[in-house]
Amino acid sequence: MMRYKEEKEVKKEAFRKYLESSGVLDSLTKVLVSLYEQNDKPSSALEFIQQKLGGPSVSDYEKLQAEKSDLQIKYNELLAKHQETLRELNGVKSLHSRNSSKDDADRETLEDEHTTLVTPHH
Repeated sequence: MMRYKEEKEVKKEAFRKYLESSGVLDSLTKVLVSLYEQNDKPSSALEFIQQKLGGPSVSDYEKLQAEKSDLQIKYNELLAKHQETLRELNGVKSLHSRNSSKDDADRETLEDEHTTLVTPHH
């Protein structure tokens, strides 16, 4: 039982050192002191802390989420329109290709007929 407590204490101490060396403890301490020193306490302590740590406020986050959702809808609409345009373009290309092939075949037939008419028969 004693060994478990020692292992737990070692893990706690390692985690505390990690938080201290990465600057987390210093940042949190500064933010909490700033909150403590506020004469008019903010209605949302959590939002205050988030803003001080550089994160977006809840309302900013919600706005960004709504904007992201709108942009995703527009993207999907544009992608569908793009795919439709590609299908139309491929249809036009296919039609043009068939017409070109038909024109080439007609031209070859005319040339053959012309050659036959112009070439003297022996």
